Amino acid sequence: MSLLAEERKKIILELLEESDQVKVADLALQFNVSTETIRRYLEDLEAENKLKKVYGGAVKVSSEEIEPSLFEREIMRIEEKKLIANRALDFIEDGDVIVLDEGTTNFQMVNGLCEKKGITVITNSFPTASLLISYANRELFNGELIFIGGKVQFNHFRSSSSLSEKMAKEFFPDKVFLSADGLILNKGVMSYDLEKTLLSQIYLENATKSFLLLDHSKIGVKASYRIANIQDIDYILSDVPMPDEWNEDNIVANKWIYCN
Repeated sequence: MSLLAEERKKIILELLEESDQVKVADLALQFNVSTETIRRYLEDLEAENKLKKVYGGAVKVSSEEIEPSLFEREIMRIEEKKLIANRALDFIEDGDVIVLDEGTTNFQMVNGLCEKKGITVITNSFPTASLLISYANRELFNGELIFIGGKVQFNHFRSSSSLSEKMAKEFFPDKVFLSADGLILNKGVMSYDLEKTLLSQIYLENATKSFLLLDHSKIGVKASYRIANIQDIDYILSDVPMPDEWNEDNIVANKWIYCN
């Protein structure tokens, strides 16, 4: 990309800071270029999570609309995540076939898996797979590990793509432990990432029992895509009690596990 193009993209971001939205036609006129050129600039900036394309232009991206990187998620609310993970381990029995997605709360479960006998772990998380391999080589983990491959999402250290989905469809685990970016009573379990959403839906469809691991920061948060309705989840494990305003919904109340 030329220096001039980079300068134009910088100006587009500055305009977004001022007005929260820009229009393709206005930018084409301002820069004296074609609308196709402007659309390419917007596509580049959207790929970098610096704006969100909409019909006829683009809008400013709220920080809440971007899934934090793995490293950011790892250091956020670590004690709460350990609390939830330890409770989740109680549901795993010797000989189980389980799915752990790439959630950082799920990653906190890995140490406890060494206490289980004959389990099979299916995951698309590189950190989870790497740690289990390390434990297996030190004879601390005696189960099986199946890695779901596919296109790699570098920021999140996970595989997630149509290839991942194709592979996941071949497994029917006893239990799946899922993460999410948000949970809203009337909208369900939500994610910012479409590929993660589609893979999670396959995990849910094929598993006998499902567990959603969710710290308090995700409750009431709306994301871009719905993974599932709350009714589709068997258990919700959280570090806080269920919100008072949800108490009238007996379906949710019967699923909620307060990890304290």
